[in-house]
Amino acid sequence: MRTSELFKTKKVFSFEIFPPKRTAPVDIIYQTVAQLSDLAPDFISVTYGAGGSENNTETLRIARAVKNDYGIESVAHLPSVNLTRRDVLNLLDELKAAGIKNILALRGDINPDFEPRKEFHYASDLISFIKENGDFHLIGAAYPEGHRECASIEDDIRNLKAKVDAGASQLITQLFFDNAVFYAFRERAAHAGIEVPIQAGIMPITNKKQLERMATLCGAGIPGKLRSLLDAYDDDPDGLLDAGIAYAIEQIGDLMAQGTDGVHLYTMNNPEVARRIHASTHELFGSAIAMRRG
Repeated sequence: MRTSELFKTKKVFSFEIFPPKRTAPVDIIYQTVAQLSDLAPDFISVTYGAGGSENNTETLRIARAVKNDYGIESVAHLPSVNLTRRDVLNLLDELKAAGIKNILALRGDINPDFEPRKEFHYASDLISFIKENGDFHLIGAAYPEGHRECASIEDDIRNLKAKVDAGASQLITQLFFDNAVFYAFRERAAHAGIEVPIQAGIMPITNKKQLERMATLCGAGIPGKLRSLLDAYDDDPDGLLDAGIAYAIEQIGDLMAQGTDGVHLYTMNNPEVARRIHASTHELFGSAIAMRRG
């Protein structure tokens, strides 16, 4: 199934996972997938590896298992910064053979340890190339607070429109912690003529250092309310975990009340956190989840 079809009948709830470190036991990720699949998400996306590292083999293997072993629609991330056109064509052949129809097409972060390729300058170039060379459903990344390398929010919205015009029929946002930022972004996108479904990317706060690192990497602002929460639980990691989950639940509830197309939960490979959030929010996403369980 093309995941964009889901939005025609319901609010969409999905998860992101990432391949484990090479030093981790190989079966850990499949235990995570099994626990997440019990929550009947609409789809699970699998990243390509932090910083654009060459991790496509694990991404493909996990995405194939999500779809074929656990019966959940899968989305494979495909960042092009370290790939040639021939590399992409080979990956498309492998994805097709695995029955994977959905690709999150990205330029990807430039890793100082790898000399970037120059064949795809922008994500829109990759989207156009895949559109010309395969029958895939393409998803684009969106940045509510603007991409770090973009000169202005207005330029970033123009770049986003280019992704949609090139063939992306669904968008997933980078994480954010202030819903007002998302609503302003959504309004700008609509004004620019972007009409495809936009899922809000939500990352639960489970660790202060991790949050601050991710916020820096992604260019996400930390609002005063969240900063106060971090300070209040500075010496209480268990309390911060509970408060962070509550913060994500509050974000999701407000997003659904404001008509957001769906939520993509950055699970950080933590199924217990996902389970707690799902328990408090799953009714917001309609009856399709319950129907699929039956």
